[in-house]
Amino acid sequence: MDRHGRHGAFLMRWWLALLLLGATPAQAADWVRSVAQRGDFPLVAQGQAARIVTDPADDAVVGIAAEDLKQDIGRVSGAAEGGAAQVWIGTLGHSEAIDRLVADRRIDVAKLKGAWESFLILPVERPAPGVARALLIIGSDRRGTAYGAYELSRAIGVSPWHWWADVTPRHRDALYVAKDARRFGPPSVKYRGIFLNDEDWGLVPWAAGKHAPDEKPLGPKTYAQVFELLLRLKANLLWPAMHKVTTPFNADPANAALADRYAIIMGSSHAEPMLRNNVGEWTAPAEDFDYLKNPDGVRRYWDARVRSNARYESIWTLGMRGIHDSGMVGPKTVEERRATLEAIFADQRAMLARAGAADAPQVFTPYKEVLDVYRAGLKVPDDVTLMWPDDNFGYIRHFPDAAERARKGGSGVYYHLSYLGAPLSYLWLSTTPPALIREEMGRAWDAGARQVWVANVGDLKPAELATDYFLSLAWAVDKVRAKPVDKFVEDWAAENVDAAQAPDIAGILRDYHQLNFARRPEHLQWNLPVDKYRQSPLAIGEADERLAAFAAMETALAKVEPAIPAERRDAFYELLAYPVRASAAANRRFFAAEAHDRLRDSDLAEATRRGVIAHEADSEIDRLTAYYNRTLAGGKWRGIMAVEPADGQWRSYRQTPVILPPVDALAPPAGPAKAQPAAPALPLLTPDRFAGWTRVEGLGRHGAMLAPGTKAGAGRATIDLPPGEWTALVDILPTYADRDGDALHLTVGIDGVTQVLESRRETGSRDWAMGVLDNRATMTLTQRLSGGRHVVTLERADPGVLIEAVRFVPATAEKAENGLH
Repeated sequence: MDRHGRHGAFLMRWWLALLLLGATPAQAADWVRSVAQRGDFPLVAQGQAARIVTDPADDAVVGIAAEDLKQDIGRVSGAAEGGAAQVWIGTLGHSEAIDRLVADRRIDVAKLKGAWESFLILPVERPAPGVARALLIIGSDRRGTAYGAYELSRAIGVSPWHWWADVTPRHRDALYVAKDARRFGPPSVKYRGIFLNDEDWGLVPWAAGKHAPDEKPLGPKTYAQVFELLLRLKANLLWPAMHKVTTPFNADPANAALADRYAIIMGSSHAEPMLRNNVGEWTAPAEDFDYLKNPDGVRRYWDARVRSNARYESIWTLGMRGIHDSGMVGPKTVEERRATLEAIFADQRAMLARAGAADAPQVFTPYKEVLDVYRAGLKVPDDVTLMWPDDNFGYIRHFPDAAERARKGGSGVYYHLSYLGAPLSYLWLSTTPPALIREEMGRAWDAGARQVWVANVGDLKPAELATDYFLSLAWAVDKVRAKPVDKFVEDWAAENVDAAQAPDIAGILRDYHQLNFARRPEHLQWNLPVDKYRQSPLAIGEADERLAAFAAMETALAKVEPAIPAERRDAFYELLAYPVRASAAANRRFFAAEAHDRLRDSDLAEATRRGVIAHEADSEIDRLTAYYNRTLAGGKWRGIMAVEPADGQWRSYRQTPVILPPVDALAPPAGPAKAQPAAPALPLLTPDRFAGWTRVEGLGRHGAMLAPGTKAGAGRATIDLPPGEWTALVDILPTYADRDGDALHLTVGIDGVTQVLESRRETGSRDWAMGVLDNRATMTLTQRLSGGRHVVTLERADPGVLIEAVRFVPATAEKAENGLH
């Protein structure tokens, strides 16, 4: 066969592979193996690794990614570069060798040209004189090229979390890349990233005291690790840390220059317009941050940042609020705020135009009081992205309507995986279920919010799984939504902990999210900070049942732990053991202390026993956290983990520390805690009892919730009630309708009598506060029922309605309680 015939056959095989593979990445086992098959590319063979080749004229991030790939190959195989095989890494138009292959029609890049952040991985025979074979990693742009290098790193067994969670790669003597071409991208969401926030209790103490004590936190040494992680997760955007304890990102010009070298787009939160860190950079009195009284001062402040950073890739936040996430100073009425914001938009965009950045992406976030201004007719320029926030607890407050979907700038989502604020913060452990992220972000995607996704990840650790899932959705939303959440978690556990134990680990994480979703460890109190103390609604026996579930989870963990390879023990602790054991201990501490208080007057011996359990649990949390901070990974993470509440700051937003009872006067009786009577179980219809509606796995107290089915017909279940009068309560997820303040509707039928129930979410209200702490809202049916058999049907529901259960309570106790049962 002549050269042209071989070329045609190659292209035919290549395009067939593309058609079969589509635009989503394959699993490592699919295309990188340890034993060669015919036509495979030898990445590592006979103790030698292929040589990594880049063009010096290519972008800096290509060189960074190529060097990381070289190191990753060494981490996995121990091999150094040598032999005849080469890996060519380059960006279209910026790599002379790759562009020459394109010009000679040796490779077809038609579908790559002009694509956003896409890349090809394909082998080529004799790409240049003296080179027998090369594996090409070709990016459509600089980030696409970097993603390609890191994709190969991941395929050979280097986790994106290799540094941030100490996921040591497994050794492999040989590495062969399957011969077929692969195409990746473009991403589902154009701009995808994270917000480092509330860094006071983890990132800053760790960076200042351990990781980079020679620089003001957070500085280039820390951000370099963040930027690498983002590239490995195929993210492209960072909102930097911005609390008072942190040196503003742009105070050190090296930070912005480093972000540009890593091709990371920098932005800023809704409260920080024009890339300005107000809490650290606005040095005049806070009352002078007033566009009506001090317009020239404010304009100079913004314009200085535009002039210094316009040369970098940035997303510019428009608008204005007060210092540190407070309301705008100056205008008093909604109409005055509307007029002021519109003038601000014009001035801010003029600054960007003067600096040559008129086409730079811009966002505006209608958040808190600014949302009222937006709804009052605020005119936001059409090419500005509207950034819709959740309610800080994972429930998105607004979904784009038809007019908003038609805007040139589109819509985005700002989503919380960690939060400091009312009614109670959650800053310690990461307990947002991936299933909730899937439902809410999937709903946002369906509504057209596809331009920018940013997750508030707090201190980043220990939110590794949630962060990974969020960014995986943003990269390939259809692919990730199509995979069951448990399967995603299992694959993630196989990659980051241990493949052999991955099914069991996925089950442990499912239990972990289910138990802690019912009440987060940071929310173990049943009164708001402004209220008097109130006990939990659980009887001691019911609390014991909850603690038994935590104990079963810990038992499952203990069975898995001995099988974890030694090189993955640190990752196991960070990603699984610490959150599981710490959350279990937090619940033991709280409920044992509460049981002590309830029993002290009636059973002093048992109260003392419970008090000792509370003290032991408190000591267990201290021990677990001390190991994390002082011993784990050779002391690498000293200062990173702080138990909530870590100190006395922001007390009005933080859980009251558990009061441990005195137990020194009496020795507790020997043996385990005495069993306490549980309250009689009330009749209940859980999701598994209904037919006809769709099960949403991984949410709610019963492991799944119900969503309206795709087929015609109602969900139907029967229940036998004991004699007496009963009232039905329908528990739902506290989601929003299309916009905050509108009502969600659900039509329920009992014995053929239907009622339309309504749930209205008003962010900031007391009902909202109790709902997000409980992760449940309750609808009450007015129909009273007698004992006997009843047929319950779920007739219709608005999008966003997810049903946890239908409960039945005696008609004399109709008031729904916020609780765990």
